[in-house]
Amino acid sequence: MNVKAVLMDLDGTLVDTAPDLVGVLNTLLVDRSRPPVPFAIARNEVSNGALGLLRLGFPEHGSDEELEPLRLEFLEIYTRNVCVYSRLFNGLDYILSKLHKESVSWGIVTNKPHSMTAPLLEALDLPHLPGCVVSGDRLPQRKPHPAPLLLGAEELGIGAERCIYVGDARRDIDAGRAAGMATVAAAYGYIRASDDPAQWGASAVVRRPGELLDAVNGLA
Repeated sequence: MNVKAVLMDLDGTLVDTAPDLVGVLNTLLVDRSRPPVPFAIARNEVSNGALGLLRLGFPEHGSDEELEPLRLEFLEIYTRNVCVYSRLFNGLDYILSKLHKESVSWGIVTNKPHSMTAPLLEALDLPHLPGCVVSGDRLPQRKPHPAPLLLGAEELGIGAERCIYVGDARRDIDAGRAAGMATVAAAYGYIRASDDPAQWGASAVVRRPGELLDAVNGLA
């Protein structure tokens, strides 16, 4: 495989956004005189978005319809605090610089809406800008559908067969495989205790962010 591009999920793969997202959940809980959810427990729900976190904190609300007012309040608070404690995972700045030096393009494909993705990336002061950013509302389809990944490859001008997709959820690996890309499961991300990234069918699994470059080189 001649790797020309690395596409990455955002939350839990490129950026550790859990401190800010869990912080919003616990703000909502404390405002309602409820105990906060321990960070170590809530962190593993971050890849499931606002609804996943709200289901954890407010289990009595069984349906999405019941959670909708809380979801809107969650998003309103988070939009104002999108990058207070969020940071690139340790070592990812070096890896992005190394990819740039080796003329390997990189981009982001996320289910996160553009209105939250854009200010987050701006605040992070990335060492090198992504060649494409496909947010969750760019297309009617979202991961695990392959369409967002194929759009990312198209915008980079690189065939999907020469791309690697990296993500911390099974839907990321499913989307990458469906798009015809090699895949890397980021097991350092927001993984539930009941999940086993080694069973997702990824081309490689990395347990620490610093292992990502070796995985890319191995697939290349």
